[in-house]
This record gives sequence, structure tokens and C-alpha cells, in this order.
Amino acid sequence: MEKEQHRSVIRFLHLEGKAYEEIKDRLVADYEDHAPSMTTIRYWFNEFKRGRTSVFDEGRSGRPKEVTTEDMVIKIHDIVLADRRVKIKKIAEMVDMPYERVHNILHQHLKMKKLSTRWVPRLLTVDQKRNRVTTSKECLHLFKANTNQFLRRFVTVDETWIHHYTPETKEQSKQWTSPGERAPKKAKAVPSAGKVMDTVFWYSQGIILIDYLENGKTITGQYNSELLDRFDAAFKEKRTLPYRKKLLFHHDNAPAHSSAVATEKLVELGYELLPHPPYLPDLVPCDFISYFLQGIKKLEYRWAKCIQLKGDYVKK
Repeated sequence: MEKEQHRSVIRFLHLEGKAYEEIKDRLVADYEDHAPSMTTIRYWFNEFKRGRTSVFDEGRSGRPKEVTTEDMVIKIHDIVLADRRVKIKKIAEMVDMPYERVHNILHQHLKMKKLSTRWVPRLLTVDQKRNRVTTSKECLHLFKANTNQFLRRFVTVDETWIHHYTPETKEQSKQWTSPGERAPKKAKAVPSAGKVMDTVFWYSQGIILIDYLENGKTITGQYNSELLDRFDAAFKEKRTLPYRKKLLFHHDNAPAHSSAVATEKLVELGYELLPHPPYLPDLVPCDFISYFLQGIKKLEYRWAKCIQLKGDYVKK
């Protein structure tokens, strides 16, 4: 009779005008670990709201309900909207229907499917989304105003870790064996893979400069400033024709990039900085490069998609 007791409490508190959360707190206080889930509470709350007075399950006709009615579709839809993570088995128990029928209603009638959470760098605020849209519009305008000139002027840089070697995974170590042969052995304890930080400068024609950071050093504003001098010299050697407009330089907002000494160096070199406010990891060509020219051209799609999504993250 415990579930009927739960429902009686839900009905009583509903009639008193209590909200879902207040009812949940009351049931937890009274029943502790045996309290019903929030999904169950919301389901019965909505049942009583629609006028139901009985706290007992509806009588069965000798076999589970298999007829899909409009009311049943609405009930199941309400349950799912109340708890997006509820399992089909739980819904079937709540509405007294076979698992297969609930599955059919969810997929065929409600056209719903269960998807895993998509991970994003952070949950963006309204202001951050607006800033992303503004920046994307500005960059897209520059790109479309003169695409060929944009591609000739555009240079970008990014840092990445390069591992000395990649340890073999368990899946990669699988070998064919004959009947009776034992599985091959492999020691778990192996030297950790060493790695080095490298900085890559590139443009539509290819890589301009790669810098490998010495062991024990970190990339600071001063280090980045000196690296920009080396890049400038390397770039002047590579380009065959002088540009009438400034080089269009792009980098992210890492502390070494946005430091005062690095910013002063960019001004000294006469570069025009492409805007890139915080929280734009999905709008960096280095992160979705299909190499050089095509990687830069994809920026147009990313900026347009960011505007379309009103500043939300663009799927890769």
C-alpha cells in the first residue's frame, strides 16, 4: 500500500496548492529513501490536476493495455517532459502498458529519440552569445568583401602538444591466435610518452614557421613577442609579392597572446588583428583545418553558422 500512500500525500498537498518541489521535500522527509521519484510525483500531480480522484491503479481487463489512445499519448508526453532522462521501463510501469507500446508511442507518435548530452567548452551567457554573433558578422563581412584578398592576407597561429610516441592501445594489440594458444602478454608498466609544445604559424599556402618549446620553459608574453619577430622574418622570406594591405593576423586569447608586450609587438610589426573574443574555440581554423586554404575557407561557414545559431557553439 506504500505507493497508494505516496499518491494520497501528493493529492492532499496538491489540493493545498503545493508545488512539485514542496511535495518532493515533504515525501522525502516522511519516507526518506523510500520516497517516490520526481517523475512519479509530477505524473500523479498532473493526474490529480486533470481531475482524477482515485489513488489506486486502474483495473485491468486481464491483459496489459495495448490500445494507443490520444489520452495515453498525452500522458506519456507529459511524463517525458517532466523528466527528460526517464527510462521507457519506468514509463511503462507508470502507465501500465507494455514496454513495446510505450517505445512505439515515443518513436512513432511523438517522434522523440534519446540523445546523449553534447559537451561544450562552457555554458554561454546571453552577452557572450551576442559577442560571438557580433564578431562572426564582422569577420564574415571582411571575408565576403574581398575573399581573394582575405585569403592572401590571413595568417593564423596555434599551440599544440606533440607526443614523442603514442602508446599502443589494448584494441591495437589484438593478435590472431590458433585454438589452444594463450593470449599474448604485454607489460602494463611502460615509460610515459614524452611530449613537446610546438607553435605553428600558417597561411593559405602552407606552414610558415614551427617553433618547438625547450623543455622546462613556458610560453610567456615576452617569449611570444620574440617569436613574432622570428615569424615576421620567415614570412617575408616566403611571400613572393608585396601586399598593399596589412597582414591579417589571427590568434586566440591565450594569456601569452593577449599580453601587453605581445600586443605592442603586433602594433610594431604593423599587423591588423582579426577579432577573436573569448569562448570561440569552435571558430578557430587550427581546430578544424583540412589543411591550409580549405581550412581557412571553412571559416566562412563557421561564422555564418554561429550567426544562425545566435551565438551558440557550432558542431564540428
